[in-house]
Amino acid sequence: MSARSFLLGTVSLALALAPVGLSGCSGVSGTVAEGPPTRPELVLDFKTLYNQNCRACHGESGQNGPSMDLANPEFQALVDDNTLRDIISHGLPGTQMPAWAQQAGGMLTDQQINAIIAGMRKEWARPNAFAGTTPPPYHQAAGGNAQHGQQVYQQRCSSCHQGNERQQPNSPVYLSLVSDDVLRSIIIAGRPDIHQPDIQQEGISLQDVTDIITYLHAQRNPDTVSAAPTLRPPRR
Repeated sequence: MSARSFLLGTVSLALALAPVGLSGCSGVSGTVAEGPPTRPELVLDFKTLYNQNCRACHGESGQNGPSMDLANPEFQALVDDNTLRDIISHGLPGTQMPAWAQQAGGMLTDQQINAIIAGMRKEWARPNAFAGTTPPPYHQAAGGNAQHGQQVYQQRCSSCHQGNERQQPNSPVYLSLVSDDVLRSIIIAGRPDIHQPDIQQEGISLQDVTDIITYLHAQRNPDTVSAAPTLRPPRR
């Protein structure tokens, strides 16, 4: 083959492959044209925010995590937006719930916290969650009778919460990881994800709940509580 023939063949091959090469470049250009990745503080998609910041403790789709069952409609009815916003923003001191708001040392903006709350309501809140009755208050307004609370606990709770394989809510170690309000929420709303009955299924009164919480509060070890670290979310 002459040098001239070889050169012509090379040029022809290059022209034949040009559309393929240009097509590939077009794809790359299209990707670049979409712009840089969204800045973390601008992400407002609920599922993205939940998976990045909440899923580890509250479980996939709000259930089956080590912490509160957020997908429980009764819990969603029990806690109002302002309370949710305060908990997410500032955490729960003395527990494993960290503060997520930027002004409290976290990584979420106010808009992102509002997006999480709105997303939870849309995904998991249900009308008439308490079957026509008014949801009890989330916070316990006054102390109850600890002695009666212990009796109710022994009668209604201890059979399921005993032994090394079961969570023991009256243990100072457990109590160092959870607040009174969360305990109250679990008793009232239950945890369907782990077959924990609610107040109606358990057949106890709201006064019984108040007394149980008063009893459990009395079991707290101040030294254990003060030593329990409050986690801080990693900064981006």
